Amino acid sequence: MSKLSFAAIVFVIGFSGSVAAQSSDQRGVCKADYDKHCAGIAPGGGRVVACLNQQRTQLSDACKKAIDSKKAIDSRKAQ
Repeated sequence: MSKLSFAAIVFVIGFSGSVAAQSSDQRGVCKADYDKHCAGIAPGGGRVVACLNQQRTQLSDACKKAIDSKKAIDSRKAQ
């Protein structure tokens, strides 16, 4: 395996871990908002994010930033 291939694999693995960490961080940041506004919503299919977006004016600033960050990541993935 060439050094370039190895470097590419390390980069992809490292990037994947940072995305997973961001997702976990976002859940933590929005947990109180979820518990307060969307506790009856079952996770999956974007339902929780949709609920939080509907309650956006009542969310904490940190949660709003996390949601916006997720939207930015998702839009980059779609390109």
